[in-house]
Amino acid sequence: MSDVIIKVENLGKRYRLHHQAQRQRYVALRDVLTEKFKQALRFRSPAAQSPSTEDFWALKDVSFEIKQGDVVGVIGRNGAGKSTLLKVLSRITEPTEGRITLRGRIASLLEVGTGFHPELTGRENVFLNGAILGMNRAEIKKKFDEIVAFAEVEQFLDTPVKRYSSGMYVRLAFAVAAHLEPEILIVDEVLAVGDADFQKKCLGKMENVSRREGRTVLFVSHNMAAVRQLCTRGIVLKAGQVKFIGDATAAIESYGDLVKIAHDVSFAPRSGQPTITSVKINPSALAAGSFHLEVGFESPVPLVPPVPGFIIHSASGVPVYGSNPRFQGEGYNPGKLSRGVISFKVEALPLCGGHYRLSVWLGDWQQGSDYDHHLDVLAFEFKNGEVPANRPSSDYTGYIDQAGKWQAICPEEGK
Repeated sequence: MSDVIIKVENLGKRYRLHHQAQRQRYVALRDVLTEKFKQALRFRSPAAQSPSTEDFWALKDVSFEIKQGDVVGVIGRNGAGKSTLLKVLSRITEPTEGRITLRGRIASLLEVGTGFHPELTGRENVFLNGAILGMNRAEIKKKFDEIVAFAEVEQFLDTPVKRYSSGMYVRLAFAVAAHLEPEILIVDEVLAVGDADFQKKCLGKMENVSRREGRTVLFVSHNMAAVRQLCTRGIVLKAGQVKFIGDATAAIESYGDLVKIAHDVSFAPRSGQPTITSVKINPSALAAGSFHLEVGFESPVPLVPPVPGFIIHSASGVPVYGSNPRFQGEGYNPGKLSRGVISFKVEALPLCGGHYRLSVWLGDWQQGSDYDHHLDVLAFEFKNGEVPANRPSSDYTGYIDQAGKWQAICPEEGK
């Protein structure tokens, strides 16, 4: 059809993974000689060789069409292939197989600093990116003041961008991508680097770009509320394959089905970095209308103190409740800790019964920085007493279940 602006046919992207044996801290001469002897035997006998590489398909047999003016949310768990898909569409990465047909110029914002030269100033990078998009100098100058005002970096416009903070980088990069009139705008989760006000500003701009200007937007986000607000269609990826294509609300529900109900999960510690090692929800507490959470952690250096946090999302991705000790931790002062388990309890959580998802993070008390985080780490069912059969859905009542007293106040008759 003439209004199809992106057509993907049987797309695949394969990476070759190379495996290396784990190095020992101390290697004696006899170990070196033994290993050399084993290598010689493996060389002489191909059947005895152990594979050192394997193929990993980040995308496999992906096909879809996107029409002009569509706003498409690309959603899925970490490692599903979302970022790889956008890199292939942006022509940053070559596909291994399949075909892509694009009609129009593409502006993409995939990683902090994508398309910027660190030694050039903000002003110079605006003109550089415009030239890459195929715009002449007059067209870029026409949009220049609008770009700078949106990014709020006037004071640092003639400073090399290598000295920008990550937030400043993203503000300018998004402003350039959104204002230089590409037919297709591709935005990855990188917007999460910016502050809350700027994220709202970006969502508003993308909404304007698509609905008023008729341009196509592909948007990757773990924020299902943003996807629901902005997107008209959704693509759900799992293990590099398309699991659902259709209406955005139905896509969010389909994604929720991929997050299996579980009450505990463990993670391997990351070398040299503070890490969340376990997350556990007490299932018996959920059945009684309570919420008991335990977050295990390890750190190479003591955290002063460790600050975990969590957000409970509805099945459709709406954040409904969250907490962390920085703002709701009166009396929380464990001191310096390198490892341990931190618990959180609410004996009567006023949520409506239903299915929810949990995201957790581990941060720093002083700086508010994020060391480790896991989105949609667990899914669980919350029960809060008997639910009336005729109760309206959460779309009409919200997610808070708090009883109140209704009373009619009528004037006395005859007065």
